[in-house]
Amino acid sequence: MEGLVCVPVLLPLLAAGVKLAIGGRLRHLQSVISLVTLGVSVVVSAVLLVAVDTGGPLVTELGGWTAPLGICLVADRLSALVLLVSSAVTFCVMVYSVANAYDVQEHDAPMAIFHPAFLVMVAGVADAFLTGDLFNLFVAFELLLSGSYVLLTFGGTESRIRAGATYTLMALTSSMLFLMALAITYAATGTLSMAQLAVRFATLPEQVKLLVELMLLLVFAIKAAVFPMSAWLPDSYPTAPAPATAVFAGLLTKVGVYSLIRLEALLFPGGPVATLLMWVALATMLTGVLGAVAQTDIKRMLSFTLLSHIGYMVFGVALATVAGMAGAIFYVVHHITVQTGLFLVTGLIERRTGTTSVTGLGGLMKSAPLIAVLFFVPAMNLSGIPPMSGFLGKLMLVQAGLAAGGPLPVVLVAAGLVTSLLTLYAVAKTWGKAFWRAPRETRTGTVVESEEETGQEPTVTTTTLPVTLAGPVAALVALGLSYTVLAGPLSALAQRAAGELMARGPYIEAVLGRDR
Repeated sequence: MEGLVCVPVLLPLLAAGVKLAIGGRLRHLQSVISLVTLGVSVVVSAVLLVAVDTGGPLVTELGGWTAPLGICLVADRLSALVLLVSSAVTFCVMVYSVANAYDVQEHDAPMAIFHPAFLVMVAGVADAFLTGDLFNLFVAFELLLSGSYVLLTFGGTESRIRAGATYTLMALTSSMLFLMALAITYAATGTLSMAQLAVRFATLPEQVKLLVELMLLLVFAIKAAVFPMSAWLPDSYPTAPAPATAVFAGLLTKVGVYSLIRLEALLFPGGPVATLLMWVALATMLTGVLGAVAQTDIKRMLSFTLLSHIGYMVFGVALATVAGMAGAIFYVVHHITVQTGLFLVTGLIERRTGTTSVTGLGGLMKSAPLIAVLFFVPAMNLSGIPPMSGFLGKLMLVQAGLAAGGPLPVVLVAAGLVTSLLTLYAVAKTWGKAFWRAPRETRTGTVVESEEETGQEPTVTTTTLPVTLAGPVAALVALGLSYTVLAGPLSALAQRAAGELMARGPYIEAVLGRDR
């Protein structure tokens, strides 16, 4: 069973290599390889989750080198859960991509790019979730950067190249800071194995521990787009193709949140930065949702709501309690699915009308009722309408905050409620303008704004919605709703994952063994 842990990382990399060897030929085979690879990853992730939930963490030592000398991949309840959700989401996004033929633009290119880049990015996500070594986490981030930059600039338009430059500058800055943090960590402890660091940090002077914690916290905060390191996101994500934007919004920021959870639960439990994290969570919630309210473009509105809801997750981490961690884990699972689904629906809107600017939209409830429903359901879920999973995740965090006591957690609870109401206002305003009001007539009868008005190139307008496009979006919407139906088992799993995280012992013993 331990050998399965490396499959979600190595299989996409192997498939990407095969695709590069195929080049621009055999496009149908390219799609089949992608779908089979991601489908196998979903099955393997599900098997791993069942195995670790019943038998404890699983460890694969790469190259036969035992920890802490070698790099290992570790599957515990947290990593297996987020890996399963991310695998399901990326599979749906790939189905959407194949149906919408985003790789058609590569027809004249010397080799196919979209599929290999997507799989490299998927491998980076899986590696980040499973790695038990800080340096390998750095490698995972670089895999993410290489794949995501290609997807972000796909098509080579001016707006995408400009956004890609911003994204790359942010990523390279965080990578440089990460390398500095790794150098300090290794100089102070002689290891980068997270399990061994959890043991050795306890003997370090407090000043050294605080320095390492703050540097790693800064790196992961940039990756997660936590305030004030979040200005890059709304200008980067909305320019990419719909599948890339969806997976960026759903997954890439969650890799940063996941790293924050590992940092605070495994390496620095009960550290002195909890108060700082609470203030950061407060600022992230409010600045993000206020930005969302002010937007007139659906992609940018969703990008700002993404920022604000990162604040909920950081709040759960900052509480440093089992209940808080469980709420953060539940909300990560919910948000990956719902946010990805919303960006894919936005891609359908853009395909249908040629724009995502609400000033040029209208009447979609009548002209595209299926798209209207597919947008409305996850939008209400994101807003936290009872009894959907968004409401349940927020309820878990509210209960954890009130149980923690103290004025600052109570302020965060109040801010979370305000953020939820403003999120509802932002999506309701978007719904009213884009779907409910009458359409604005133009010469062609269809509103298609210019690139200067929308900040993006209009796509081909169509009145049809193929089942192959609606299917994966509907699957994501249904998956988000299933978290409500399965709220009891899912919240119990999140509680067990949080308990295992805060105990630390099962993870350390699985990697190092009881006698080492």
